Amino acid sequence: MKLLCLSNGHGEDAIAVRILRELQQQPNPPELAVLPLVGEGRAYAELEGVPMIAPVKKMPSGGFIYMDSRQLWRDVQGGLLDLTWNQLQAVRAWAQQGGSILAVGDIVPLLFAWWSGANYAFVGTAKSEYYLRDEAGLLPNRSWFEDLESWSGSVYLPWERWLMRHRRCKAVFPRDPLTTETLQKFSIPAFDLGNPMMDELEPAHPPALFYDPDAELKETRRPLIVTLLPGSRAPEAYDNWQKILQAVAQLCQTFAERTPVFLAAISPGLSLDIFCEKLEGYYWQAGKPDNLPVFPPISDPAAVTFTQGNATLILSQNAFIECLQPSDLAIAMAGTATEQYVGLGKPAFAFPGVGPQFTPAFAEAQSRLLGPSLILLDRPTEVAIVLRQLLRDPDRLQLIADNGLRRMGEPGAASRIVACLSEKLLTASG
Repeated sequence: MKLLCLSNGHGEDAIAVRILRELQQQPNPPELAVLPLVGEGRAYAELEGVPMIAPVKKMPSGGFIYMDSRQLWRDVQGGLLDLTWNQLQAVRAWAQQGGSILAVGDIVPLLFAWWSGANYAFVGTAKSEYYLRDEAGLLPNRSWFEDLESWSGSVYLPWERWLMRHRRCKAVFPRDPLTTETLQKFSIPAFDLGNPMMDELEPAHPPALFYDPDAELKETRRPLIVTLLPGSRAPEAYDNWQKILQAVAQLCQTFAERTPVFLAAISPGLSLDIFCEKLEGYYWQAGKPDNLPVFPPISDPAAVTFTQGNATLILSQNAFIECLQPSDLAIAMAGTATEQYVGLGKPAFAFPGVGPQFTPAFAEAQSRLLGPSLILLDRPTEVAIVLRQLLRDPDRLQLIADNGLRRMGEPGAASRIVACLSEKLLTASG
């Protein structure tokens, strides 16, 4: 048995790694290979003995050519056409050797899988029916393209559904139950097994204080913990960081009595020095005074700590989960990381940047995907005001918690997907 995994983006690569790692742990694992279609696929370095079957290259757009036609032209100038042709040839050669394919992402790896001539399965990470509707029905204020999607019956357009309904497509794994139910109506072999994005992110469950007579007092005395997610692509993440620091400044003033702690999850591919330089521009001082306790502790020995007054800010490139789990809210200008945070049942605040990813259009679409869990604002300085209102509304906080868990699913999806792949794809291809 041979399985090639195709993916097209940093978040998609990470999801693919979770599934492939689970496959490697099976009693008779298939021979694995990978091909990241966007970027260099650094996430795959975690897998031992899994080769890339064709050249990879980082393009100027970072994979966001669909948001700006100028980005497409820059990629073409950067060698996109030659790269794509070489990748297509490698995928076809893999199929001719009797291998099967797992496509992770959107229509691009799905098209590659179909074009190969091999049997394939698809993990759909990019699309959700929540972009168009929720459990109550169609959302208002849709664009003409979203009207077209809803008219066609699904967020997946007819040609995408044809690829998923093809006889060689053995299984489709949508990202949520609402999307699965819709695709099943089109006779697509869709399985509701959860979202691998949430694997390994099991939330820590603090002791309930609801029946403690001093619950409100204890809540106001503990630190306010905020996760900061500027995104993973340079130079956009550095521009996002500048905006996030505006929100941080307001939070420090508004919640000074809560001894705020900010946990910044910085992608390993970015320069930590640039983030530190921008912090110094906002009068943050490097180092942690001995008299200022920091909660929660971060186990990353390379983490950098800054302070300002009674506030603490920690930057880490190696403690992503630790930056997410203990916090009360996030200020997020990211894609996958924002969705993962919301899946923990917590609110995220966002405001649009200049792109190429986190544009106003992307932010608005993400707010539809995540519903009430993502609070989209016009300006960074609005976060403190809206947060003050939110913390006084326990019913809304409970709605956000329930919504996040419902839309993103429970951990363990990778193992469930592997069990289905073994039955539907690998057995058929073996």
